[in-house]
Amino acid sequence: MTIWVDADACPVVVREILFKAAVRTGVTLTLIANQAVRVPPSPYISAIQVSSGFDVADDEIVRRASAGDLVITSDIPLAAEVIEKGAFALSPRGELLSTENVRSRLIMRDFMDTMRSSGVHSGGAATYSSADKQMFANQLDRYLAKQ
Repeated sequence: MTIWVDADACPVVVREILFKAAVRTGVTLTLIANQAVRVPPSPYISAIQVSSGFDVADDEIVRRASAGDLVITSDIPLAAEVIEKGAFALSPRGELLSTENVRSRLIMRDFMDTMRSSGVHSGGAATYSSADKQMFANQLDRYLAKQ
């Protein structure tokens, strides 16, 4: 199993949790981003820089992810694509996405996009909190314990 990280928008605190988990468990962790990402020296942790462009990092994650892998992303369309391949998706806020709930999240995302494009301001995402950090760490630990 490999953990793939959509690193362009991943909070630094989530990366730190993932680094510690990879070293502790020996699970391969790969961060993919359009820019250089610093990672600690470890045989389990690597980073791949892809060219700039719309969804280039997402497309690389979809191409590389396999059934049973875990993808860390807040990008719902990316989550849906990797779930179709048999992988799992976990948001940085600790929401484990699956075939059961990703479709409803896509519908809500598309609805909010439509609202924004028609001029309705939704206020955006809430600030990343310590509760989000704890939820992510707990969900990651539960997932890794099952492996």
